[in-house]
Amino acid sequence: MNVLVLNCGSSSVKFQIIETDLDLITQDADRRLARGVLERVGSHALITLQAEGQTPKKQATPLRNHREALDLILRWVISPESNIDSIRSISDIHALGHRVVHGGEELRKSVRIDKEVIEKIEDCIELAPLHNPANLRGIRGGIELFGEGTPQVAVFDTAFHSTMPATSYLYGVPYQLYRRHKVRRYGFHGTSHRYVAYRYRQLRGIEPEDVNIITLHLGNGCSACAIKKGASVNTSMGFTPLEGLLMGTRSGDLDNSVIEFLTHKEGMSIQEVMTLLNKQSGLLGLSGLTSDMRELLQEAAEHDDRRAKLAIEIYCKRVQEYIGRYYVDLCGADSVVFTGGVGENSPEIRRRICEGLECLGLQFDYEANETIHDGMSGLVSTEDSTLKAYVLPTNEELLIARDTVRVIENAPRRW
Repeated sequence: MNVLVLNCGSSSVKFQIIETDLDLITQDADRRLARGVLERVGSHALITLQAEGQTPKKQATPLRNHREALDLILRWVISPESNIDSIRSISDIHALGHRVVHGGEELRKSVRIDKEVIEKIEDCIELAPLHNPANLRGIRGGIELFGEGTPQVAVFDTAFHSTMPATSYLYGVPYQLYRRHKVRRYGFHGTSHRYVAYRYRQLRGIEPEDVNIITLHLGNGCSACAIKKGASVNTSMGFTPLEGLLMGTRSGDLDNSVIEFLTHKEGMSIQEVMTLLNKQSGLLGLSGLTSDMRELLQEAAEHDDRRAKLAIEIYCKRVQEYIGRYYVDLCGADSVVFTGGVGENSPEIRRRICEGLECLGLQFDYEANETIHDGMSGLVSTEDSTLKAYVLPTNEELLIARDTVRVIENAPRRW
């Protein structure tokens, strides 16, 4: 089965085509056929398309909307130019899997998309106004181009965290606000945390009920997750992705009174303050330079930039604080697992975080840490460390493709 995996943002479309089925999943032999990203959808789009094993094709062309972006992807995929042997017409794409950010409390697992599911995703728009509308544009574009006969599946970022107990997801606000408006912690990056927990179990050769770990998805967006017996019991992102760790442009945890204070002192509207907290804060706001961790590390090393160094230190300290919190939640964890762009590719950030965890029994392996980057997996603590540390690359697209197959075949989810 060839599955087209779509991740539609407000002005972007990322995609992969993955060949998989129940047998290939069991054998861990799924095969990626193509991938790409279309940025600045809605204006003059920047496009990168690549069939597996081929040189990427880059171009710029006007694209008015996500429907046109999807149409361009399909025309390239079925053309001789893409050189994908197993796809010669649109009928050779057998299903679509969509990343959907917010499923609320009702959509707690991956589901086949129908009219009712679309309505429930629409009901969650007020909880994810920047993400769910774009996800829906991808779904509707898929229905227009493929027709009702091609199955489409929604895989939700929030679903993995639906196992959190009320003690983790409720805020200390009047309970009627939860009952009326579902004000609570939902958590995000769930597809990534779930995939990494599966890979950890596979690496260690253990059953789901033996997975007691703290996963760290560190990139431009960052989140931590406490996983007990294979299920999420706490996570750092909350009602929106703003809460929790310091991120590229998001502030993370903040005294809520700062919002009111800024409206008075700076004359800002609530919307302007929220834009500041989401897009002008975090590493960018503290450093005054960039949200890119690679550039900050370079500035700190080459120019001894004080604010760049400060931003990096705060970033790492916040991660350490959440590890300590979740270690208590789990009554002791077996491992800390790094993933995401920064977690997978920055030995220095991993070192800075782990050097503060000796009190939890983590003995860091400096030599092993330096050798792991660019999609590699491995142990970065010593073998005799009480609390171990691993690097495991995430692969959300593969999980979405596999969930799509399972839903279509009505097969039980194994992880």
